[in-house]
Amino acid sequence: MLRSWQLFSSYGPNRMSPPTPLQASSGRRHWLGAAVALATSGLVPHLRAQPAPAAAEEAKAPPLPVLGSALVVPAVDLIGGGRFDPGLARGRPLLVYWWASTCPFCALQSPEMDAFWKAQQGRGLQMLALSIDRTPADAAQYLKKKGYGFPAAWASPAWRQAFPKPRGLPVTLLAGADGRLLVAEKGQMFAEDVQEMARLF
Repeated sequence: MLRSWQLFSSYGPNRMSPPTPLQASSGRRHWLGAAVALATSGLVPHLRAQPAPAAAEEAKAPPLPVLGSALVVPAVDLIGGGRFDPGLARGRPLLVYWWASTCPFCALQSPEMDAFWKAQQGRGLQMLALSIDRTPADAAQYLKKKGYGFPAAWASPAWRQAFPKPRGLPVTLLAGADGRLLVAEKGQMFAEDVQEMARLF
């Protein structure tokens, strides 16, 4: 059975090396995926199901992109001012993180992503955190409340026509300096998973 994590050229059927922390924690992410499925089915009352329009959009979402494929992100205005320019990210590793202020698993992963951004930007890491909140104001208010410093943008439904969100939430994509995907994850990544990404670029 294929695991939910994927690591490009790091572990394969002909290699007997021990699993990395990213690989070892895949079982926990499978469990989290089951929890999300239960929540949206209404069997777990304390996790709110998605509104009907959001659930319908999620059902049509594409799967995770294939590792080794090019990560091409359109330009987008950043929350709080400025603009993400894909040209400025060329030749540098790029971390794309899909999240929402109403996502309980995003709430657990986002502090780790913010800490990772702060620790790795000196190595040239570029980051774009894409909110799928209902309004940009919702996203901006949440970011201010939490004090996150990573570059974030509101991914409007119109903008997502050019760059669709893959199925799942949160979603984490990491491309190397050559623009090719090294990591494609859906579901919460734990602290050790996030930190492990630093070894890939």
